[in-house]
Amino acid sequence: MITDYTGEQGLVPGAYVRHPDAPDWGIGQVQSCVGTRVTVNFEDRGKVLIDTAVIGLVAADAEIDV
Repeated sequence: MITDYTGEQGLVPGAYVRHPDAPDWGIGQVQSCVGTRVTVNFEDRGKVLIDTAVIGLVAADAEIDV
């Protein structure tokens, strides 16, 4: 099951996500959420500030990805 996080629904610090347009960034862990602005620390990109009103992050499957 793929969960698309658009807006501010369901994202909490500690959640694992992927950027749908940048799979080479690897898995990211949500660091903070303020409204639709989410800071994610990606394995191969580092910390990135993402506006989830523009980019819908995808939940990483903990059993497969992590």
